[in-house]
Amino acid sequence: MRRISFLIVILLHRLCCSAPLLANDTSDEIKFTPKLQRAYFEIQKLRIQPARKLIEEERQLDPDNAFIHYLDNYADLHYLLISEDKTAYKKLLAKEDERLAALGRLPDSSPFKLFLQAEIRLHWAFAKIKFGNEISASWNVIKAYKMLDQNHRKFPDFLPNLKSLGILHIMIGSVPDNYAWVTKVLGLKGDVNLGVRELQTVIQKVPLFQQEAQLIDLLAHAYILQLSDTQRLKIKQLPKDQPDNLLLHFFATTILMKEGHSSEASYCLSHAPAGIGYIPFPFLDYLRGELSLQQGQYNSAISYYNAFLQRYKGFNFIKDSNLKLFMCQWLGNKDAQAAVFIERARTSGVAIVESDKFAQRIADEFAAKRLLPEQKSLFKARYATDGGYLEEALAIVNTMTEGQFKTQENKAEFNYRKARILQKSVQTDQAIPFYERAIMLSQSASPEVGASSALQLGYIFKDKKQHERAVFYFKKAISYKKHEYKNSIDNKARAALSELGN
Repeated sequence: MRRISFLIVILLHRLCCSAPLLANDTSDEIKFTPKLQRAYFEIQKLRIQPARKLIEEERQLDPDNAFIHYLDNYADLHYLLISEDKTAYKKLLAKEDERLAALGRLPDSSPFKLFLQAEIRLHWAFAKIKFGNEISASWNVIKAYKMLDQNHRKFPDFLPNLKSLGILHIMIGSVPDNYAWVTKVLGLKGDVNLGVRELQTVIQKVPLFQQEAQLIDLLAHAYILQLSDTQRLKIKQLPKDQPDNLLLHFFATTILMKEGHSSEASYCLSHAPAGIGYIPFPFLDYLRGELSLQQGQYNSAISYYNAFLQRYKGFNFIKDSNLKLFMCQWLGNKDAQAAVFIERARTSGVAIVESDKFAQRIADEFAAKRLLPEQKSLFKARYATDGGYLEEALAIVNTMTEGQFKTQENKAEFNYRKARILQKSVQTDQAIPFYERAIMLSQSASPEVGASSALQLGYIFKDKKQHERAVFYFKKAISYKKHEYKNSIDNKARAALSELGN
């Protein structure tokens, strides 16, 4: 379940309902009044408190309106996912059964009954994952899937089902083979291509739901599949179309950063709305730190990471932020000042998300004196590549040769970094031998380098329509055992194999 990225988690909460359809509902139990519509859109903008005020005003007029319970949950989950407030989580968790019971009073003849109950279960599944309650979260997903499947069979023309079923089909369909038997035993059917078609059905046939389905589709491609050029353009346009929507600015920023377009991400972040009414969002300072680090602006990065750590009350990205503070000093050849931050990376925070797991490994390597000065250039090239500053990254790696590195791990890393820069520079044929060399060198060490190289070779040969070679490398990527990126790499490789009919 941790394969669901933080962004997709929030998106599902963002998009699990559709205002226009609910506005047309004629039942007495669900009334999407103008005030509730305003509350709905305020939540989408991350203006939680103004939304709660509107919901409370409507509750005084019609406490039995089932949609009020749904919006209560909708607001709570946005708050929990962004704040990581453990105290609030424990308090609000008791609301799950209460709200499910309230929605359970809807008539069986209403397609909203199972749909809204399933969405509540999905909301809490993602919150429970976030706060470490994975077993209960798994049962929530199973129950939600079965509710949506039953509702789709009962009301096949009720298209909101396809939004949630679509993303679940993609996620389940991308589970690696060694876990696929579990989903079959539990009756969960995954199919990446079916999930994409379901989302496209909503986009093409139901104009009122077009944006919601498009956003789910965009994030599914960004974090599980692959984005097209058209989809990247759409992501860049979203915050321009809705300049007062903080959530869309956040989504666009993080996806563009992931895609290596940090200059454009910086533009989105700098234009993000702020002020009274918006939920405190210290993670934006973390993103500003990331953007500065990628550009080699170490003093600015230090300022932003410190601001994040001072304001943030959650538990993820603590190790990672301290590692980045170490890097800002270490890469600037201030080794003595750097040491205090690498120790914090080793001893503080938790290692749940991949970036924190990586920070833990690097901190352990430093403590064991295995982090060598020769790696500084590799890290500089890595951060520049991540930001899409490919000319700078290539200039760095071109000053290096494999022979100057002492360890097998660093030799493999060098070849992977050079291959990645060439691939992103659309020099894929030149990248292939460096990826192959990285795989060979990583056999006895650095499984994450071997797995990452195999995944990228799979993508290269998939794009070249050389499906047999693509399948070989995607399966090879999955074959690597324990490493901190195994979940995400396996997930992407499995999704690609499913697209290829394997």
